[in-house]
Amino acid sequence: MVTLNTQAAIAKRIPEINADPIKGRSLWVDARHRLFRNKAAVISMVILGIILFLAIFADLLSPWSYEQIDEELWGAAAPSLDKFHIFGTDTIGLDLFIRTLYGARISLAVGVIATFVALTIGVFYGATAGFIGGKVDEVMMRIVDILYAMPFIFFVIILMVIFGRNIYLLFVALGAVQWLTMARIVRGQTLTIKGKEFIEAAEAAGVSRGKMIVRHIIPNVIGPVLVYITLTIPAVILEESFLSYLGLGVQAPMTSWGALIAEGKDEMEGAVWMLLFPAGFMAVTLFCFNFIGDGLRDALDPKDR
Repeated sequence: MVTLNTQAAIAKRIPEINADPIKGRSLWVDARHRLFRNKAAVISMVILGIILFLAIFADLLSPWSYEQIDEELWGAAAPSLDKFHIFGTDTIGLDLFIRTLYGARISLAVGVIATFVALTIGVFYGATAGFIGGKVDEVMMRIVDILYAMPFIFFVIILMVIFGRNIYLLFVALGAVQWLTMARIVRGQTLTIKGKEFIEAAEAAGVSRGKMIVRHIIPNVIGPVLVYITLTIPAVILEESFLSYLGLGVQAPMTSWGALIAEGKDEMEGAVWMLLFPAGFMAVTLFCFNFIGDGLRDALDPKDR
């Protein structure tokens, strides 16, 4: 005979029917938690946020304009609080603080927009080539190989000669070079997953190739693409700096970190601050992007889960 105490003990062991089910975490939620546990990546995101804030609100942070000359100065002035030249001035009296922040605008804009161009072209191109396969894949990837054989500087100079020097053309030119590597990465990932069961199920359901690429292939290769984006942005910033160093980038009075470094290297002995501040900002930015890329790689790698 079952007593009341026995019934109560059994009832405690039986889960309640209306109890809330245990909720699992998706890959992206888990990756986000792993990313925010990476101290180097989090600190890098904070530093990048500060640099971006300074670049956006540069006009409110300095009484000087990026093209305004302090006519009372003769030659480069060292950093001082006098007249708020906290980064000093260049050889003609332009305030280096506001020009460094304006340089951040151009360099970061070039990095982000050119990477977006590379992302748009490379992801669809690589996913299409890898998914269709066969002769189409061979032809598309041979085109990539041919474009790879063209020197980067030669390609940019051709565009500059044909269309003239234009900051927007610089965005397109840099993006048109970076998409080649993006296409190869996406193609390799597509070849890995196109034989999976969910792709075969979509084919059996009659899903068209275009919808399959957009809905199934691209979302499943986005992890490696995100990691590569964080590596592409600093690469583009370096390339823009190199072009500005050669005189093929942004033109005066507008400036970028590369243009400021090119000006500073000529005055390195007598006015080291002209090289130190723009080079320091660029170096910190590149380090931050690389740390974020490492954090994303670790967060999205299923082997480390």
